[in-house]
Amino acid sequence: MSYEEVERPAGFWIRLGASLLDGIIIFIVLGFISLILFGDFDYTKSISLSIVEFLYILLLPVFWYGYVLGKRICGIRIVKIDGSNVGILNMILRWVVGGIIYALTLGIALIVSAFMVGLREDKRAIHDFVAGTYVTHMPPEA
Repeated sequence: MSYEEVERPAGFWIRLGASLLDGIIIFIVLGFISLILFGDFDYTKSISLSIVEFLYILLLPVFWYGYVLGKRICGIRIVKIDGSNVGILNMILRWVVGGIIYALTLGIALIVSAFMVGLREDKRAIHDFVAGTYVTHMPPEA
């Protein structure tokens, strides 16, 4: 897909803001659940709550037109390169395979991705290329 075909791509700062919002929301909600269930605010000590976090990131965009809470608040969403809604395979490639790439390169690919989102006209990062996705300001079709 050429740059001209990507509609209203979301840039670096809005994507960073949405990720930070999502992190804060997840931290607070799962932290309180962990506090109630285990007496400790650190939910990362619980495998079950870490799985809940992973499923939130993986499945919510599939069922909610590419949104997670942080992206919805910021008015951006993940879509396939053709503009259609993402599926489970797109999200697995985006988060799992993308995460493996970032880990194997010791974070260097993550830094490269940040520059790609900031400098490329289509605003696509490495994990977007792997998954065939991009992040857009376009609302879902009615």
